Amino acid sequence: MTRKIAIVGPESTGKSTITQQLARHYDTLWVAEFARYYCAALTEPCTMQDEINMFHGQVALEESVLAMTEKDFIFCDTTFVTVKIWSDAMLGETPQIVLDALPTRTYDFYLLMDIDLPWQQDPLRDFPDQREHFMAVWHRELQALNANYVVVSGIEDRFDNAVAAVNQFLGQ
Repeated sequence: MTRKIAIVGPESTGKSTITQQLARHYDTLWVAEFARYYCAALTEPCTMQDEINMFHGQVALEESVLAMTEKDFIFCDTTFVTVKIWSDAMLGETPQIVLDALPTRTYDFYLLMDIDLPWQQDPLRDFPDQREHFMAVWHRELQALNANYVVVSGIEDRFDNAVAAVNQFLGQ
């Protein structure tokens, strides 16, 4: 059974970069963040149906990567939990399909990226002044899932800290 290690956190915390670096370092596969591509194509504000579509897209990407690997573990650049967080923040509620999936579509380990990196402007990022708020939300969501997670901090040594956390999880 391939284990899933999720890289999560607020905007502009280096999730995509670390995910790809870790996959190269461990010679394994990674799952891209579906929502980034989906939102880049939106021409109107995000709706509840868009959030549902992003949930399905993220799950489908994960399943396709899992189906084509025999590796012991893969990395996931964020998870569908992000759909819950953004839906709650932007729309005031979470799609029921996401709530139903939370206890059944689990991840084995989470790296929660800290907000200690400088903010990087991006057209798909919305909340430079709410990073502390969303970090607290991530802690609450992971704790509610009884998730096995560690916060990864550091600017120059962020990758090394992520590797150390993964090694500890893997028992290396």
